[in-house]
Amino acid sequence: MKVILTRHRSVGILVAKFNSSNKADPAAEYDLNTDSISSSKGRATPTRKEREAANLRPLVSSDRKAGNKASRARINEAREKARVGMANGDEKFLPIRDKGAQRRYIRDYTDARWSVGEAILPVMFLVIILTFAFERNTAVSSIAIFVLWGFFLIAVIDCIVAGLLIQRKLAAKFGAEKVQKGNRWYTAMRTLQLRPMRLPKPQVKRGAFPA
Repeated sequence: MKVILTRHRSVGILVAKFNSSNKADPAAEYDLNTDSISSSKGRATPTRKEREAANLRPLVSSDRKAGNKASRARINEAREKARVGMANGDEKFLPIRDKGAQRRYIRDYTDARWSVGEAILPVMFLVIILTFAFERNTAVSSIAIFVLWGFFLIAVIDCIVAGLLIQRKLAAKFGAEKVQKGNRWYTAMRTLQLRPMRLPKPQVKRGAFPA
């Protein structure tokens, strides 16, 4: 649409007149606009199906899945390394209660000796089996329970003796003022365990006492 400015002769005022003959066609303008947009993109406008297909993406990308898989593999490898290190007595992988030269000495000394407490679990299972097998025979059940309590008492005495003996050896080796607290309890707990079930695993043979 064009605007023409004319001067009124009598007053000398500029008057704006609209030229109705030059009205723009909206449809023609829309076609020109769409043509210019399409030509500027260099390709045709995508359809609705094409846009929906382009927006469809997997919730978890393949790269993320691969990253999670690699992360899990690293975690499992680290756990296995820590498990093997702890079983072998590697100081770096041991918990606080097992760390230190004194605790290693206790483990080696306990593993080198024969302990009554090692057999306490097998004896308990044997007594339970006998009790169920001879539940009608009260004499056998009573004897089995009596044997169990007697064995338990002997195991406790053995733990006390082992704790006192190891405590004395630690004082002679490291100094009485440097002996850690809780060594007797640590000795008793290891003494009452079966040798194959001990962690860290025994690093010495029977009779090979540490110096």
